[in-house]
Amino acid sequence: MTTTAPRLGNALARLLILAAALLGTLLAGAAPASAHAALTGSDPKDGAVVATAPKEVNLTFSEQVAMSADAIRVLAPAGRRADTGEIRDLCSGSVVRYGVELRAGLPDGTYTVAWQAVSSDSHPVAGAFTFSIGAPSTTSVALPDQAAGGGLVGTLYGIARYLSYAGFAVLVGGGAFVLACWPGGASVRAVQQTVVRGWLTLTGATLALLLLRSPYTGSGKLADAFDLAGLKAVLETKTGAALTSRLLLLGAAALFVAVLFGAYARRTDPKEKKDLAFGLGLGGTVVAAGIAGTWALAEHASTGLQPGVAMPVDILHLLAVAAWLGGLTVLLVALYRAPSVERSAVERFSKVAFGSVAVLAATGLYQSWRQVGSWSALTGTRYGQLLLVKIGLMAVLIGIAWISRRWTRRLADPAPREAGTTDEETAEETAQATDERTDEATDEKSAASGSETSETAGTSDTSETAETADPARAAQLARQRAAVATATRKRERDADPERAGLRRSVLTEAAVAVVLLAVTTVLTSTEPGRTEEEAGRSTSASGPAAVPDRPVDIRLPFDTGGVDGKGVVRLSLDPGRTGANALHIFVERPNGKPLDVPEIKVALTLEAKDVGPLPVAPDRIQTGHWSASGVQIPMPGDWKIQVTVRTSEIDQTTIDKNVKIG
Repeated sequence: MTTTAPRLGNALARLLILAAALLGTLLAGAAPASAHAALTGSDPKDGAVVATAPKEVNLTFSEQVAMSADAIRVLAPAGRRADTGEIRDLCSGSVVRYGVELRAGLPDGTYTVAWQAVSSDSHPVAGAFTFSIGAPSTTSVALPDQAAGGGLVGTLYGIARYLSYAGFAVLVGGGAFVLACWPGGASVRAVQQTVVRGWLTLTGATLALLLLRSPYTGSGKLADAFDLAGLKAVLETKTGAALTSRLLLLGAAALFVAVLFGAYARRTDPKEKKDLAFGLGLGGTVVAAGIAGTWALAEHASTGLQPGVAMPVDILHLLAVAAWLGGLTVLLVALYRAPSVERSAVERFSKVAFGSVAVLAATGLYQSWRQVGSWSALTGTRYGQLLLVKIGLMAVLIGIAWISRRWTRRLADPAPREAGTTDEETAEETAQATDERTDEATDEKSAASGSETSETAGTSDTSETAETADPARAAQLARQRAAVATATRKRERDADPERAGLRRSVLTEAAVAVVLLAVTTVLTSTEPGRTEEEAGRSTSASGPAAVPDRPVDIRLPFDTGGVDGKGVVRLSLDPGRTGANALHIFVERPNGKPLDVPEIKVALTLEAKDVGPLPVAPDRIQTGHWSASGVQIPMPGDWKIQVTVRTSEIDQTTIDKNVKIG
């Protein structure tokens, strides 16, 4: 019974067009990268109206960020810079805070604070808010609509990221396919070209990422890609070091490719070839793991929960992806362009692909738990939704791979024997069938080129003489013979229905893999669901003290009984939660104007736990403004805040109020 390969025809073309369209949609529709770090508080806070100009503006982040020299800008209502441009590192313990000093003598009005930073997982974050001195006013400040990491530079950066993943998969997976599955493929030109193009793609994409890094995290202007000062600054960052290391490792990878397709391909002695294969396998694994590590050290795996475990798991995940999808790419090229592919090679790759899927399942499960953490984050966040799309594509890919395995078995399995036949009879039938196929092929060739054969037979002596006398004619005839031989091999190759079926299923598998790789690229630049959900919980918690960007604000009237003894104390505790807080106290007259007092003291008491009083001695900043940084709240609860105000040598009073913190 003859096996007929399924004919996909136009359906396959439509599938490839759909895959390309979905790839473009994913890359074009991807939002600018949002990362772990987020602004959790500021002083002054967004929308605040302060009586007098503060000495500095402080920003508090959820985790560590990298700040450039121009990362925080304070703009006056007319658009001029109101800050000194000197970024101060105010980080203390787990609190990540940066500030910038303001110029003296700032007039009343609305001021705009624009900030931009780079999260610890390499993605840019930015934002802006306003506060007012004295009273709100109109402002001429126009902030750019383009989000951090967006625009043309962001698009080009995203394309370079995708190409770097694709080049890595083809380079590593193609080399592994030749070494582990098809040693004879080292001599096939189409395979050589594919792996070399993978190396060129990864190298070019890495260089593009290095040049685009400065405008991607900074100005957003494409022209700044060639700014040497910006490039120097990039090289001093964690991401710059990772990209530079990748380029150095690609030099070692070039040597691996040269030996694989040079000395290894020319080896004929089995023992020498086996020894060289072992060395190439060992060295290639080290280089491939090193290249994969450049992603793990600079992106999501390097920050957040369990980075010491996440980074090696991420490396394994990338290597498994490369072994499967890169090997699949080389197999597809070989099925379409190589004269023949050994059936044993397809069988071996089937086993490698199965092992890669097992590794992907294990590492992907851990990564999903680490980055998502809950069912609600899986369905309610962008990261979780993209992860569900990736899981669905993986299921489709595994289903198509199962079909490919069935075609592989048909390639490898011998034809079934009838019951009762002996080995000698089977051998004789096989030989007879082979002779018949050979005769048919010979007849077909003779019929197809009968006139050419007759003409050649009749003038063989003349042709030989012409070839000897005219080298150009000899070269032309050699090219014609080579073309005929190539066409013959192609007809024989395409006539195999099992091979055609395998070729179509692998092509479909590769089309789905293209989209899967695009989804993976978008995932790596999306804020993980776990951190997005935690940020959402913190901003929706009840009570002013539990919201990170809404500090505890209380108003305490006082009367010491002396001259200028009446007034109001406005106290702000930012961010108003356990840990370190910034304390600001404003003392005002009954008419709202600042009141200069000689001394003010604060004490915090948690009576339910017998904690305190914890004294705080704020420093005088200016008339009516006192401040203290690093005020520690050791535990949540109902805290009593006592404020002692002294208006003269003998006149003072203590006022208090209970607030819920944490």
